[in-house]
Amino acid sequence: MSVNKVILVGNVGKDPDVRYVSQDNPVAQFTLATTERGYTTQSGTQVPERTDWHNIVAWRGLAKLAENYIRKGSQLYIEGKLRTRNYQDQNGNTRYITEIIADDIQLLGKKQENSVAPLQPNTTENPPF
Repeated sequence: MSVNKVILVGNVGKDPDVRYVSQDNPVAQFTLATTERGYTTQSGTQVPERTDWHNIVAWRGLAKLAENYIRKGSQLYIEGKLRTRNYQDQNGNTRYITEIIADDIQLLGKKQENSVAPLQPNTTENPPF
């Protein structure tokens, strides 16, 4: 048995690039940043914050979701699988790229610029459900 599953929560680094490989088959590509907080060890050593960038590929319905709703700075939850592919660059060298092929994408919100939006009280008389 083997498992190839990736779960990421992070912020989109650039607007998705959406292409149609056929009339009804879109593919979206974008980057997602995940950041590990810095910390201080018990001995006093400072370990700095670390950001990793992930290449995300979404097909069909997820690509349409990306095209319509995902923008730079969007915070996302992504489940998918790792894929590594190779290609020849302009000089004939073999290059490798590792991507996450998305199986599920959930919009979590937008990255805030050092501010928190205050909660607004529900002023409607009837609950919204």
